[in-house]
Amino acid sequence: MPISAAATSTDATAPAKSHYVILDGLRGVASLLVVVFHLFEAYAGNDPRKQIINHGYLAVDFFFLLSGFVIAYAYDDRWGGMGRWEFYKRRLIRLQPMVVLGSVLGAALFAFQSSTIYPKAPGTSAWQVILVMLIGCTMIPMPKSADIRGWNETYPLNGPAWSLFYEYCANILYAVGLRRLSNRGLGVLVVLSAVALILLLVMGKRGDLIGGWSLDADGLMIGVTRVMFPFFAGILLMRLGARVRLPGAFWLCSLMLIVALSLPRFGGTERLWINGLYEAGCVILLFPLIVAIGAGEKQSDGPSVRVARFFGDLSYPLYITHYPLMYIYVGWVVDRKVPPMQGALAGLGVLIVSVAVAYATLKLFDEPARRWLASRLLTRRP
Repeated sequence: MPISAAATSTDATAPAKSHYVILDGLRGVASLLVVVFHLFEAYAGNDPRKQIINHGYLAVDFFFLLSGFVIAYAYDDRWGGMGRWEFYKRRLIRLQPMVVLGSVLGAALFAFQSSTIYPKAPGTSAWQVILVMLIGCTMIPMPKSADIRGWNETYPLNGPAWSLFYEYCANILYAVGLRRLSNRGLGVLVVLSAVALILLLVMGKRGDLIGGWSLDADGLMIGVTRVMFPFFAGILLMRLGARVRLPGAFWLCSLMLIVALSLPRFGGTERLWINGLYEAGCVILLFPLIVAIGAGEKQSDGPSVRVARFFGDLSYPLYITHYPLMYIYVGWVVDRKVPPMQGALAGLGVLIVSVAVAYATLKLFDEPARRWLASRLLTRRP
């Protein structure tokens, strides 16, 4: 079942500013947790209580929070000399090359992904796969009638791309109006969206934040609710200067994030609201604290900074390219009833391959493509 991450680093196409390297690194840690979460799904089935990285889907909400923070940091003070179209071009340059590659990779591996858990729609032709791939490259969400896999995904060749749709929507909302709001007005939106999030978690059908990838009423409600609070709160955190200086910030924040996403599900099947309260606490309280601690350290060198920079660079390519491999791995485990030890060894191999593919695509495609696009599309200033 696809979760994803809206991975937005301090924008390399924005006018030069120092990066929050620790925050970039935390996004990389969360991306790795997403991959491990998906690997463990092969043995969890539809029972969330069996999932090892139980709350791994909350990485999406953490990414949305980081996105709001770094978007405000990179652009809040640039609007005097930058119009909305310039902003849109910068965001497209940052995000779209890997969206295209993820869709192409999903189409290339589609023939190897047929399984009982990930079936193909009967009679799916190569031309249908190509059409879905091309639509996926544009980020136009697809209805159920275009789903060639049967999971009601808006992007059936690369499920995690759904959060990029909400990332783009949030970016447009920021450019159109959020950037003009006072801190008080933004604070009102943060409070209202927090209430909506709590209601979804406590009063909803599941008691968790799983969902958002379907183009139907429930999917849209979950997706919109998930992006609103963290994105709004991220902008407000940056504007208020929320910074907490602690030694070893990267390692401390990484540990907090790993523990929060790995704890078992609370409340069982009878008291879903307990798990809902836990996840609300993570998104509304813990994640902003982690971001504030991560933003309190802006070192330019040191072992932890180098590790953070590496994983930060890797995070977005890893998130957008790993899932086509998950379709194959999870289908293999389920259909063959692979024993856990054998599956763990194969899963480790899939993790290594996912990281290698992400690094290769970063260096051989994403960075060159962004440089090429920036040289031709962005306004040149003396």
